[in-house]
Amino acid sequence: MLNSEIRENKNPGAVPETEPERQYYFIRECRNIVKRKEEELGRPLTACCVTFGCQMNARDSEKLRGILEEIGYRNTDKEEADLVLYNTCTVRENANTKVYGRLGYLHSLKDKNPHMIIGLCGCMMQEQQVVDRLRKSFRFVDLIFGTHNVYKLAELLYHVFEDQGMVVDILQKTEQVVEELPTDRKYFFKSGVNIMYGCNNFCSYCIVPYVRGREHSRDPEEILCEIRSLVRDGVREVMLLGQNVNSYGKGLPEDKSCSFARLLEQIAQIEGLDRVRFMTSHPKDLSDDLIAVMAKYPNICRHLHLPLQSGSTEILKKMNRRYTKDSYLALVGRIREAMPDISLTTDIIVGFPGETEEDFQETMDVVRRVLFDSAFTFLYSRRSGTPAADMEQVPENVMKDRFDRLLALVQKTGREQTARFEGRTMDVLVEQVNEHDTSLVTGRLDNNTVVHFPGTADLIGQIVPVHLDVCQGFYYMGTRV
Repeated sequence: MLNSEIRENKNPGAVPETEPERQYYFIRECRNIVKRKEEELGRPLTACCVTFGCQMNARDSEKLRGILEEIGYRNTDKEEADLVLYNTCTVRENANTKVYGRLGYLHSLKDKNPHMIIGLCGCMMQEQQVVDRLRKSFRFVDLIFGTHNVYKLAELLYHVFEDQGMVVDILQKTEQVVEELPTDRKYFFKSGVNIMYGCNNFCSYCIVPYVRGREHSRDPEEILCEIRSLVRDGVREVMLLGQNVNSYGKGLPEDKSCSFARLLEQIAQIEGLDRVRFMTSHPKDLSDDLIAVMAKYPNICRHLHLPLQSGSTEILKKMNRRYTKDSYLALVGRIREAMPDISLTTDIIVGFPGETEEDFQETMDVVRRVLFDSAFTFLYSRRSGTPAADMEQVPENVMKDRFDRLLALVQKTGREQTARFEGRTMDVLVEQVNEHDTSLVTGRLDNNTVVHFPGTADLIGQIVPVHLDVCQGFYYMGTRV
């Protein structure tokens, strides 16, 4: 809730009530304030936005940086800036601990630069105990807001400028989606696009539904308009984002009813859009219609991230995943039948409460049968506030032993899967000059595999054919054709 001392509108006749016009008003007001501060200091003001967590947070940070840039700040990667904003993650408790530790460092910087503004936003801020701790022990923080009101950064920052006190604005839920604001994209040739927010799944180990709220989907025409605009601006690849994109469409009014399969098909038909990706997919909601659409359109990337979490039906039930080992394997079979060359990646949790050696072997069996291109493997991390936190925990030494065995297997099968394209010529979207060898450029196949090959910076943003000379584990060295 917004602090009571800043609720009063200082100029009620001038502030628009509708969005995004309201935020553009505050962007102009903040720009004037920043300009005056720059004149006083005799130098430009800088801002640093640090992102923790998932692709959704990364996309939110692009919006935050875009707003700050429009206000007049110069974006920097250095935390010795005039404004530092942490976009936080709270999936694991050690993520919270990391933020608290970093705040101590920011406090020392603020002692040297008293006009410095420190802000915190994102999932961690949706937890009441976090906000209470910040109010009590981190009074030097100027701005706190959550996941539902990222678009309000300029308005909240205006109150920081005017009141010079801690501004807190946390919404527990919202149906409002405001996307028509400035964005500072990391890449000019590709972009994330939010299609829905929130999660209704309540996996027993996960805090996300409690901090991101219930699912609500964006208007399909708004999504299509945004992507068309991005394509006109030179974007060649979009990543559709949501906590569970497969359940897109829930909550839409009847006259705008649209499934994810239908939305994806409409997006794939946009002229000039070379690649479409999406994440994350929940196995229980991945429909045969979606598989058919993916197989039909060549610009839908042949890559699917399909979290397994466990191969044990008993553990999946405890996780509240709502599918079984057999149904997961059957789904993979239908996907592979429709798209034999598709690359499958996954998430797996080792040591979930109650996991036995037999349960773990079920997971190993799925890995051997599915042959994932890669897998993000995690030791179970107890997260307070979730049902799994109160279950009987697996001993740490047992977890680590299982983790090592799983990691060895997924690395072996992943290397074998990645290497299956060796000797072929495939299209690569060039992303950057190689970080370790400037005679090379780095890009990705549509299945998300990384490729390095000789080239120059003028290739960035282009899709070029590359011969895949040799597979080096999980990436290729190639030669441009």
